[in-house]
Amino acid sequence: MASLFLKMVSIPPRTTISSTRTRTRVPSVLPFKLQHFLSHSLPAASTARSMETPKAAEFPSGLDESTEQDYASQSYLLREFVSIPSIDTACLLKSPSSDSESQAMFAVSQPNLVANKKRKFILSSTILNTGTSPTFHWSPFPVEMSGVSAMIPSPSASKLLIIRNPENNESATRFEFWTSSQLQREFQVPQSVHGSVYTDAWFEGISWNSDETRVAYVAEEPAPAKPSFNDQGYKKGASNDKDCGTWKGQGEWEEDWGETYAGKRQPALFVIDITSGDVQAVKGIDKSLSVGQVVWAPSTKEGSEKYLVFVGWSFETRKLGIKYCYNRPCALYAVKAPHPHSKANEAEIHSTEDIQALKLTETISSAFFPRFSPDGKFLVFLSARSSVDSGAHSATNSLHRLDWHTDMKQYISAKVYDVIPVVMSADDGCFPGLYCFSMLRDPWLSDGYTVIIQSIWHSNQVLISVNVLSGEILRITPADSNFSWSLLSLDGENILAVSSSPVDIPQLKYGTLVKKEKETGNSEWSWLDVSNPIFKCSDKVTSLLSSLEFSIMKIPVKDGSESLTKGANKPFEAIFVTSKSKKSDACDPLIVILHGGPHSVSLSGFSKSSAFLSSLGYSLLIVNYRGSIGFGEEALQSLPGKAGSQDVNDVLTAVDHVISLGLASPSKIAVLGGSHGGFLTTHLIGQAPDKFIAAAARNPVCNLALMVGTTDIPDWCYVEAYGTSGKDRFTEAPSAEDLALFYSKSPISHLSKVKTPTIFLLGAQDLRVPISTGLQYARALREKGVEAKVILFPNDVHGIERPQSDFESFLNIGVWFNKYCK
Repeated sequence: MASLFLKMVSIPPRTTISSTRTRTRVPSVLPFKLQHFLSHSLPAASTARSMETPKAAEFPSGLDESTEQDYASQSYLLREFVSIPSIDTACLLKSPSSDSESQAMFAVSQPNLVANKKRKFILSSTILNTGTSPTFHWSPFPVEMSGVSAMIPSPSASKLLIIRNPENNESATRFEFWTSSQLQREFQVPQSVHGSVYTDAWFEGISWNSDETRVAYVAEEPAPAKPSFNDQGYKKGASNDKDCGTWKGQGEWEEDWGETYAGKRQPALFVIDITSGDVQAVKGIDKSLSVGQVVWAPSTKEGSEKYLVFVGWSFETRKLGIKYCYNRPCALYAVKAPHPHSKANEAEIHSTEDIQALKLTETISSAFFPRFSPDGKFLVFLSARSSVDSGAHSATNSLHRLDWHTDMKQYISAKVYDVIPVVMSADDGCFPGLYCFSMLRDPWLSDGYTVIIQSIWHSNQVLISVNVLSGEILRITPADSNFSWSLLSLDGENILAVSSSPVDIPQLKYGTLVKKEKETGNSEWSWLDVSNPIFKCSDKVTSLLSSLEFSIMKIPVKDGSESLTKGANKPFEAIFVTSKSKKSDACDPLIVILHGGPHSVSLSGFSKSSAFLSSLGYSLLIVNYRGSIGFGEEALQSLPGKAGSQDVNDVLTAVDHVISLGLASPSKIAVLGGSHGGFLTTHLIGQAPDKFIAAAARNPVCNLALMVGTTDIPDWCYVEAYGTSGKDRFTEAPSAEDLALFYSKSPISHLSKVKTPTIFLLGAQDLRVPISTGLQYARALREKGVEAKVILFPNDVHGIERPQSDFESFLNIGVWFNKYCK
């Protein structure tokens, strides 16, 4: 798609900054703490030069003197937040020479704004655990991992696999096998064998076998042969792409799995021998299955067949978008692993009739993230059956167990045991249901039957332990904390995790099991703060965050009725972030922040973008309206069919709640949301036109009737508009009745009442909510005289997550809100 930049709306002069060589004046509308930070932090001489007033013709499109000064001051602060690193993955490895020593490896990333990529590096630490307080000895410097797509240690931690995917569709994929001291083997797998290895955390499956001689993994199938042409027309037979006067035709278009998978070929299963480099495609898998999340099954006895267990997603006429969509049916399958390649057994392999993959989960509509117990006696997995059965793209999960038999044929009638069933509505303070969308490769404690997983508990993410034999669930992170926790790695009874809040940067935590009651099964965990060089931020950011506080509010449902389920009548939540001290009776301007989905959630963890907006002098109201995950299935399922009404009313109820408490001024409220949050943002400025002084929408859903024919998830439009019955109404050819309902449920139906200045941030490569819906709405606003500004990111998809795009997005939002709210 050609690049398109819509002209920015000029912003009239608002403040001025005069600069000297010793001190920089900053806009007086900024909070005092930020004024002080900027005036003492910007390099004096260079700042003076950068803020010299250029000639009018020299201003970039859409900027004037005042706006450019605001851009300069805010961008400096935003860069301070953006530069805070993040831990992508970590592994905790026991030392072979000492029971009291472990090695931790952290894969860390940090945005590189100039290169517009994430800079990835490894930081290691030796952990000495000789007493009650383990000590971490960090390596002096990180090591940059340029071009690394995946890094997987072997089960014994004696080997390390590094995969480097090609940057184009012509180069080979590189497999590197490292020992503790050197590169042991390196192989290049050409495109004729397979394409890039999937490393997306969903289809991704990279698994070592038990004796560490082979690795199973998921990669793109090799590209199908395409027709060749020359000046005489069609050319029969194969030809070299570089033949003079010959070109390759396009061939038949192939479906992909939508958003973030555009152009990716079918995921298929392969095994590589780490000694010879031989790669074999796994046979017996139906072509209608997309495979992922492969693991080696434990061997039952010496010399027996080796099996691979994987997840398979089937499709018929179309692959609907799968990113964040857990309502796509899937199942667990077992298939014989190929024998180590040799000509002697080649004939045997091809003549065997029983190589077809066996479906293990016939009785359940969803099964993913298979994990074998350490003793190999059973298999546990997650399920999104409530999502598949209802049509909601995400819902309450469940956890299940299968016994692992020596005779694979027993799986035809194998029983699926429920370990954690779907929770419909929990009593106050009780486990609200399982909301887990990832699992560690090795999630087991040393007892062999307890798994540690992360799950969403209302507005927090917590860590829980699950006894997969009894079904007992324990929250092992502090129950009196409103922080959110992320699980990194396990080693025996030791846990590496990260804890953070909206006003606290992430903190590395080390958990140890200090007490376990044999009679009751209850356990007690100790959590140590780990001093580390990863989560470092500037003194300025620390000072700004220290002036903020947060709380989680319970918001009673307005006009609850007996027709609603018990769960749908329960209060929902909102995270409120504000300054600790007020210098006057006036409240800070309020930004209402709305998550997408709608079946997602805003967590009480650290967000760089939200912290940046807080530091500009705004209070934040982050609303988890009914329909959000983490509150039970009844509350979640109350929203489909009521999108654009119930969720809108919940947001307005939350806003009125903080106004009634004297925490917000009704004349200084802005609203920000992306995707379904953008749907709510544009609904709110239409349904409550006097409520919001400014709005920002990232890839918003503005017109369902337009979106349904262009999105990768048209079924979403039906379910959210009709409710669960929309799952059965879904068709690629919506009726006039369907289109009329979609329009009536859309923000564009309220356009005539809108008067709120709105900025739109759109990714031109968005397949989830194509830009046509946002552009149509923005153009319609301009047509009726409402100020609208559009920033288009030509190479971004739905998330707008590329470093430069994410930076520019929130910089523009900050400047836009300052214009109208300060």
